Amino acid sequence: MCRHLAYVGPPVSLRALLYDPTHSLVRQSWAPRDMRGGGTINADGFGVGWYPPGGGEPVRYRRGTPIWGDVTLPGLAAATTSGAVLAAVRSATVGMPVLDTAAAPFAEGPWLFSHNGVVRGWPDAVAALAGRLPVRDLLTLDAPTDSALLWALVRHRLRAGEDPAAAVAATVAEVAAAAPGSRLNLLLTDGRTVVATAAGHALSLRQTPGAVLLASEPHDDDPGWQAVPDGRLVVATTAGARVDALAVGAASTGPHAGGKTTRPTDGRDTR
Repeated sequence: MCRHLAYVGPPVSLRALLYDPTHSLVRQSWAPRDMRGGGTINADGFGVGWYPPGGGEPVRYRRGTPIWGDVTLPGLAAATTSGAVLAAVRSATVGMPVLDTAAAPFAEGPWLFSHNGVVRGWPDAVAALAGRLPVRDLLTLDAPTDSALLWALVRHRLRAGEDPAAAVAATVAEVAAAAPGSRLNLLLTDGRTVVATAAGHALSLRQTPGAVLLASEPHDDDPGWQAVPDGRLVVATTAGARVDALAVGAASTGPHAGGKTTRPTDGRDTR
């Protein structure tokens, strides 16, 4: 699988998110704690996307090599600050290419996107879903991977004007129905709101005054981290987070798939 994170809040250095924590994303690339059978390390590329302080579309830095061996990123991370960041380290599914462009985040306009997981039965299981996309979108995928196709499916809905949370939830539902057993933890942000799913893999949430961080694994031992239960959709801003049930009965990701359940804005699960 992969490890990823998304942050919105007061500007921080990329180094503070990627390198400084005791169990940082960089450390998770070679010593992850919760891969759940999806590999042992995340050495097949990485990417970081961030929003400039003055506004505008996000900037990306992606490579198809292990993050721990990149000699440019430490200096870049120390010198760059942002109030919205999405980053990922990749463990490629067997048979999928290892390329710069296969690493998240994927992007268009204001959007950054990442996928932690796998689409089972790739590519046959989702061929019909792919066939509903414009041919140009298929010809211009960043890479021939399940994650790139998931991004194309979400992006198609965003272009049609769908609400971001609805676009993500609907994509997870249709892919889970077409490819049962898939792991579909997605992150989507426009620099103000983060939409995330816990669908077959781990996700944690930490909120502090004016900031929110979602990550595959907690990057430190702060007691403020909350595990997001499986089968959940998170919509988070600097004002708080809402955790709802994913209507993904076909995903079989947890005992509560089905009806929508609103959770407290502090992100705690009250079950």
